[in-house]
Amino acid sequence: MENSELKEQLKKQIIQFLNLTDLTPADISDNEPLFGDGLGLDSIDSLELIVLLKKEYGIDIRDPREGRKVLVDVATMADYIQANGKK
Repeated sequence: MENSELKEQLKKQIIQFLNLTDLTPADISDNEPLFGDGLGLDSIDSLELIVLLKKEYGIDIRDPREGRKVLVDVATMADYIQANGKK
């Protein structure tokens, strides 16, 4: 899958998994931080994103430090999925 297609798919999955019904994929920038001042996600959301990666891409993140490196923004997640995904 192309990186741009993967980013678009990820945005849709983030909205669906986190029930962010007031957002559309166009509202999420590829490089917008997912946490803090960016999209404003919290620690519970990070767990949901880790479940998303496991369920949809076969990626199992167990180390919180690794999770912090991966769950930066949509672009970083897409790069990580392309490098480590099993599906």
